[in-house]
Amino acid sequence: MTTRNPLSLVGLWHLALKVKDLAQARAFYQNILGMEVVWEPDADNIYLSLGRDNLALHQIPDGETFRQDKMDPLDHFGFIVANKEGVDQTATKMTQAGVPIVKPVRLHRDGSYSFYIKDPDGNLIQILYAPHLVL
Repeated sequence: MTTRNPLSLVGLWHLALKVKDLAQARAFYQNILGMEVVWEPDADNIYLSLGRDNLALHQIPDGETFRQDKMDPLDHFGFIVANKEGVDQTATKMTQAGVPIVKPVRLHRDGSYSFYIKDPDGNLIQILYAPHLVL
């Protein structure tokens, strides 16, 4: 254990999202972003992956709605690509698939390069190249 990481954590394993329409969310993450379904334990839960991660999608129960009266604590989450060209290619593919670019491709002050889209439930997703990350 180090002082930087006293708990010996080695990474973030998954992100779990509640979704209004599980089939629509599945289609977006599987067909648009290219994730693979790795586990579907029941009709209300799907787990997807790109290989070294896990995204859990959970159908909100009947009668439950997203709370619009409170600020959502989730700002955004991101998917990493290997290089700047990957960002540009992914942006082109999103446009071709009819997925609106919410924030256009841009170079950030730390040298990273990204753009943003939204999933069917309105979650903000960053597609990012970060030269300081070792893949």
